[in-house]
Amino acid sequence: MTIRNLAASLAPQSVAIIGASAREGSVGQVVLANVVAGGFKGRIYPVNPKYTELAGMPCYPRVAELPEAPDLCVIATPARTVPSLIDEIGRTGGRLVVVITAGIDAALRREMLAAARPHLLRIIGPNVIGLLAPRVSLNASFTHLAPIEGKLGLISQSGAIVSSIVDWAAAEGIGFSQIYSLGDMADVDVGDCLNMLATDGQTAAIIMYLESIPEIRKFMSAARSAGTIKPVIAIKPGRHTEAAKAAQTHTGALAGADRAVDAALRRAGIIRVDDLEDLFNAAETTARFAPLRSARVAVVTNGGGAGVLAVDELLDRGCALAELGNQTIENLDRVLPAAWSRTNPVDIIGDAPPARYAAALEAVAADPQVDAVMVMNCPTGLASPVGAAEAVAQMVDRGMIHGRPVLANWLGKFAAEPARDILQKAGVATFETPEGAAEAVEFLTKWADLRRIMERVPERHAAFATDPETARAVFKTVAGDARRLLTEPEAKAVLAAYGVPVTRTLVARTLEEVGQAAEKLGAGRIVVKLLSRTITHKSDIGGVALGLVGADEAKDAAVRIRQRIANLGREAEIDGFAVQPMVELDMAEEVIIGVDRDPVIGPTILFGAGGTAVEVLDDTATGIAPLDPVLAGDLIDRTRIGRLLAGYRDKPPADREAIVRALLAVSQLIVDFPCIEALDINPLLVDEHGLIALDARVVIDPARLDEPAPNPDLAVRPYPSGWERRVTLRSQDYLVRPIRPVDVRLYPDFLARVTAEHMRLRFLSPVRTLSPELLARLTQLDYDREIALVAIEEPCEALAGIARYAADPDKTFAEFGILVRSDLHGRGLGRFLMERLLDYGRTDGIGRIEGLILRENTGMIGLCRELGFQVATADDPALVKAVIDLAGAGPQFSPFTHSASANAR
Repeated sequence: MTIRNLAASLAPQSVAIIGASAREGSVGQVVLANVVAGGFKGRIYPVNPKYTELAGMPCYPRVAELPEAPDLCVIATPARTVPSLIDEIGRTGGRLVVVITAGIDAALRREMLAAARPHLLRIIGPNVIGLLAPRVSLNASFTHLAPIEGKLGLISQSGAIVSSIVDWAAAEGIGFSQIYSLGDMADVDVGDCLNMLATDGQTAAIIMYLESIPEIRKFMSAARSAGTIKPVIAIKPGRHTEAAKAAQTHTGALAGADRAVDAALRRAGIIRVDDLEDLFNAAETTARFAPLRSARVAVVTNGGGAGVLAVDELLDRGCALAELGNQTIENLDRVLPAAWSRTNPVDIIGDAPPARYAAALEAVAADPQVDAVMVMNCPTGLASPVGAAEAVAQMVDRGMIHGRPVLANWLGKFAAEPARDILQKAGVATFETPEGAAEAVEFLTKWADLRRIMERVPERHAAFATDPETARAVFKTVAGDARRLLTEPEAKAVLAAYGVPVTRTLVARTLEEVGQAAEKLGAGRIVVKLLSRTITHKSDIGGVALGLVGADEAKDAAVRIRQRIANLGREAEIDGFAVQPMVELDMAEEVIIGVDRDPVIGPTILFGAGGTAVEVLDDTATGIAPLDPVLAGDLIDRTRIGRLLAGYRDKPPADREAIVRALLAVSQLIVDFPCIEALDINPLLVDEHGLIALDARVVIDPARLDEPAPNPDLAVRPYPSGWERRVTLRSQDYLVRPIRPVDVRLYPDFLARVTAEHMRLRFLSPVRTLSPELLARLTQLDYDREIALVAIEEPCEALAGIARYAADPDKTFAEFGILVRSDLHGRGLGRFLMERLLDYGRTDGIGRIEGLILRENTGMIGLCRELGFQVATADDPALVKAVIDLAGAGPQFSPFTHSASANAR
C-alpha cells in the first residue's frame, strides 16, 4: 500500500516538466535544463502553453495533449494551478507527481489531495527540490549539481540539505542509487520511501535527514523492515529543544522531545549521527561490513603515539583492545624487530617496510580474539606510506583480512593522500584520523545492538498477573471528581494492581487521624506526607517529613506541613495526609520509572537514577512502549546507575528481575489504558531482595477512560497474541497466529512446496522466489494497517499458509492476499485463514476488504463468494474484483477502481 505507484520514481522512462520555461533562472528553466544536461535517455515532455518548443523539443500546451501518460510528472507552476493540474494528470493516466511548487496553503493542499484520490495518484511534495534518479541519469530538480550513481539511497525533508549532500558527496566520490526530496509530505512520506528503498536491490544503505516523523507507526514498521536488510542512518536536528517547563511529573521534564525521537530511532534500528561527515562514514562502513556483536580491536601501527591516540578513541566509544593470544605473539616475534611493543597496539616501529605491515596484519587478523583490525601509518623519512598502503591493498578481500574488517588511518596530508587513494580503490575503509577509524568500529557495534533491539515485538499481554478492573475503578473515581491527577494512595493502588510492590499507606484527613494512623503502623520510624489532588511534587514545597517516631511526632510534622502550605497560600489544596512506614534499606539504590506521552512518538518509558535530585543527576534512558524483558534490560544497561545495580566491591547486585518486572508492569499499564498521560514511580527503592515504590504520581485524561486496549498511540503496536488459535483440519493440527519477524526462516521451505502455477495465481504473473528484502518486508509488520496470519503445521513447525491484508491510512479499505502450500489444498485451511482474517479486519475497524483475482482462479473466486464477497469484472478482463463490506450489509465500492494484490487459494 505505502509504495503504490512509487516504482516509477526509481527508473522512470518518461518525464513531463509542467511549467517548463525558457526564462533564465526560473525553476521551470533550471529543471528542464538539468533533465537534458543530466543525460536522461527516456522521453522528455516540456509542458507550457506559452511555448511550442523548448530545448529543441516540442512543448505541449496541456498534459492531456501529451502522446502518452508519463511515468513521472514534475510540477513547477504557481500554487493555485496545482489542484487542477493534479486532476488533469490523473485523468490522463499519470500515477506519480513531484510538486516543486512552494506556498501551497492548507486549503490548496486539501484540494490537491482530493484531486489525486480518485486516480490513486501519488504526490511527492509540495515544496521539494525535485526528484533525482541517478541510475537512469535523471536530475529532475533545481540542484546545482547532478549526483553520480552509487549505492546510497537518500531521503531528505529539506531540499537545501539534498543540494548540500550532493555537493559534499561529489567531492568525496560518493554516489547514490536514489534521492528523495520530500518537502511538506502531503502524501508520500519518509515511511513510504523507506519501504521503497528497503526492497531496492541497488541500494546498499539508506541515509536520511529528518525534521519530523509523520505517521509514526508506518515509519517504525518501515524502518524496522529496512533495517533487517541494510543499514539506515539518520541526522535528526533539534537535539537541544527545551522540554516542557511545566511538566506535572519528573519524567515530563526528563523525557523531552528529542529523547523521545532518539528512543524511536533506536527502537527502529536507525543509527543516529550528528553531522554530514558522520552520515557518510556510517553509511560507508555499515554498507561495507557486517554488524559486530563485539568490538575487540587489534591496532597495527608504525608509531607508538598514534597507537595510544587510537586506544583512547576506541575505549571512549565502548570498544575494547583485543587480547592477543600466545600464538599470535610468537608469530609476531618471528616477523617483527625485537623492539616491537609485544602487546596490542602492535607497534611495528617507524622504519616498517611494506612486508612488515603485511606480516603483522596477517598475524593479528588470524587471532580468534580479534574482531576488527585498525591499521595506522605515520609518515616518516624511513619508509614509504604508499608502499605500506600497497601492501595492505594486496592483502584485503572486500575490505577484510581473514573475515575481519580492516580500517585504515594514514595520518598526514601530503604523503598520505596518494596512499589513501590506493586503499580506497582496493575497497579498504579509510579514515584521515584515529577518531574516524574508531568511530567506524563503533558504528558496526551500534548497528549490531540496534538490530537486536528492533527485532523485539513485545506481547500484548504481560506474562504476570494484572488486575485491570481495580485500576479502572481508580481511574473512574478520579474522572468522576473531574480530576486528572491521582493522589499518591490512588497511584499506588493502580501500581499494586499490576504487581508493583508499594509501601503501606494510611490516609488521615485530620491531625487526630494522623496520630491514630501512626499508632496503627506500630513501632519503627514513619513518614508523613501531604495528601493533595492538585499538588504534585510534595518534596519541593516541604510536604514530606521523614524519620518520625510515635503519634506525637507524626502530628507535629503534619502541623508543620500544613503551616508551610498555608504560607504559600495553598491551604485549600490540602486533602489530608498520607502516613507510611519509613523503609530503610542500607544497601538500596533509588531509581525512577516513568511514562511520558510525546505528541508525535506516543508513550515513552523512562528508567534511571531517582530521588529528589533526579533532574540534576539526569541519569536516565528513554525507550518506546511497549517493552519486553530484553528491551527493559536495555533501558537498565544504558544508565550509569545500571552499573551500580550490578553490584560492586562488597555491595551485592540488586534484584534485576524485579526491576524488569516493574518496567513490564508499567509498560502493560500503558498498553491497557490509553488514558494514562504521565506516570512517575520515584523513588523506587531497589536492593538484592527486591524493590518497593515509596512514592508515585499518575496523570490521566478522563476523556479517554473508555478507549479500548491496545493503546492506539503506541509507536509499535504490541504483538496481538490474543489472536493465536489452534485448529485441527483433516486430522492435522495447526497453530494459527499473527506473523512474527522470526518467521522469515520458514519461508524458503514453504515456497519450495508451492507450485509454480499456484505462485502465478497468487502474484498474477510467473514468480518462483521472493527476494530476502521482500521476505523481510513481509514479516516485519506494524499489526495495525497490516496483518498477516500464518498457519504453522504441528508438531513439525512448518509454514502451511498465509493470509494477509494491507489497509489504507484511514482503514477505509484493505487489500487481501492468501497463499496455501500446494500439498495442503482442499483441506479447508484457506477458508479458515480467510475467516480469521475477516474477523481481524472487523475487530480492527476496516471498512471493506478487497482484492483482484485471476478469472481462471475459480477455486479462489468460489471461496470468496462463499464468504460473502461480491465478485465483479475488473478493468482488466483477465481479472475479477472481490469486495466484502465489513462495516455494513453489502459492499461499498469506491468511486474509483482500486488495484489490489493477487490471491491464490
